[in-house]
Amino acid sequence: MTPERRSKIEQLINHKQNDLTVVLENVMDPHNISAVMRTCEAVGIMEIYVIKTKMPTKRRWNDSTSASANRWMYVHHFEDIVSCFEVIKNKYKNIWCTHLSKAAKGLYSLDLTQSTALVFGNESEGVSEEALSFCNGNFIIPQVGIIQSLNISVACAISLYEAYRQKFAAGHYENYKLNEQERMMLLKHWQLENFDESL
Repeated sequence: MTPERRSKIEQLINHKQNDLTVVLENVMDPHNISAVMRTCEAVGIMEIYVIKTKMPTKRRWNDSTSASANRWMYVHHFEDIVSCFEVIKNKYKNIWCTHLSKAAKGLYSLDLTQSTALVFGNESEGVSEEALSFCNGNFIIPQVGIIQSLNISVACAISLYEAYRQKFAAGHYENYKLNEQERMMLLKHWQLENFDESL
């Protein structure tokens, strides 16, 4: 690896956010999953969680939609909800899910500078009752139209860029999040599996 290339990959690692993640529960359309991955990578998310209880877990993604974003983060696959949220609750302070309810908070009222996992559900059914039981609360994206719903990849992008806005203002992208062990593990992962001549 050339010094220039190593410098670029280390810069990418410096902007990774280990206190923000996305959970996708039974999202069926692989294009939606790929689009979410692309947004996650763009804001420096280090890992995401994909739960599939209704269909076999898909481990190959649409590279044209994701721009190979899955290669630059850890993608954790789970086939049951409990096991997934046991891991998430041990790593993230707040778990917020997109769910329309009377108690739901507006996205822009959330403090996304804290350790946070954002949960997005199935395209037609939303987040399941079981997954909801593990969440600290619900949030909605304010809308004034009739339909009152957004495509999951769009909803995720809006939510993540609000998190980016808050975290950037709080200096999270200037103060490196990863400890030395995390940095070295990610550097090794990228060197061995992901880094190519296109970067």
